[in-house]
Amino acid sequence: MNLYVYAGPVRDAVLSWKLQGRDTGIRWLLDAAIPRLRQEIASDTLLLPVPMPLSRMRKSGQHHAANLCRWMAGELGCGWQWQLLRRKGEQPRQSVLSGAARRKNLRNAFVLSDDYVQRVGDYASICIVDDIMTTGATLHFAALASRCLDIPVSVLSLARTKKR
Repeated sequence: MNLYVYAGPVRDAVLSWKLQGRDTGIRWLLDAAIPRLRQEIASDTLLLPVPMPLSRMRKSGQHHAANLCRWMAGELGCGWQWQLLRRKGEQPRQSVLSGAARRKNLRNAFVLSDDYVQRVGDYASICIVDDIMTTGATLHFAALASRCLDIPVSVLSLARTKKR
């Protein structure tokens, strides 16, 4: 599920959040999407953010997908866990790669942390969350890594780039 098209005011809000730390626009977008999210995400769903490489998280001081999960979980009454799905190794930024290179870059990039797998037992489904979806490679490979949990896995992005 994609909530918005990454263009115009949505793009401006996302860039303001990611580059300048201003979350007002993102909070407004999420508030506007809550009725739809309530229809799509049940209270027994566990939200998992797409993991961010630790080096980038340290540099930016934020984990954008985890922030989205935290905000949505607070509104929807579902769970979220930022440590279950992890990135394995360091990969180049997706934004500098072509579509084929993005898929190759992330093929084995995600794993589940054994330390947190037992916490999934109370949930009926998982929803993997990312801020921007371009080719879908990131969400696809993150979902593949989560399928071994034997519960339904869906994906959600705040914004989807326009198809070219």
